[in-house]
Amino acid sequence: MSSKEVLIDGIPFPAEITRTKPLALVGQGITSVEIHFLQIKYNAIGIYMDKDVTQYLKNWEGKKRTELEEDDLFFTALFLAPVEKVFRIVVIKEIKGSQYGVQLESAVRNQFAALDHDEEEEEEALEKVTKFFQSLYLKKGSVITFNFAALPSTAEITFDTEGKCESKIQVENANVVEMIQKWYLGGSNAVSHSTVKNLAAKFEEILSQ
Repeated sequence: MSSKEVLIDGIPFPAEITRTKPLALVGQGITSVEIHFLQIKYNAIGIYMDKDVTQYLKNWEGKKRTELEEDDLFFTALFLAPVEKVFRIVVIKEIKGSQYGVQLESAVRNQFAALDHDEEEEEEALEKVTKFFQSLYLKKGSVITFNFAALPSTAEITFDTEGKCESKIQVENANVVEMIQKWYLGGSNAVSHSTVKNLAAKFEEILSQ
């Protein structure tokens, strides 16, 4: 492992990813479920952001990690911040892409339902994302990458196995893009509690500088 890599559950992640500018690893964790007292791990997660995100988090300067972890307004500010972000998801336990796609679709639909929001354009964009995952098989070690642009709020989702890009899709509906970000960065509603805890710890440090 090089000095520019970080191990997340034994899987090497780059400490920095460059898109239009360098993005630092600001959060990490896993998705898992507990079955009969056994933890089944599905994915390792690395969250990367432009350091300029701090401009949008001034209300939380000097806050402790426990305060940040419990503050959904902080996480809302984080996913709404108009800065470049990358979510790198590495598969630990192989599953069908359709299973992952259904989880994502269900989470986004639930968020829209909570907002009483149901538009045809969002429906089409979400169906396109779900269909993208249907044809994939998520082998151990394969990588899903969500690349979020700063403005306008768009996303590119790529799928790589053995270092080769197998497939990619553009998501141009801003509301769907926002809800995908919320799935990973939504505080108490996020898919990975370990990632939320780690983000709170990292941002306690970042926002105290």
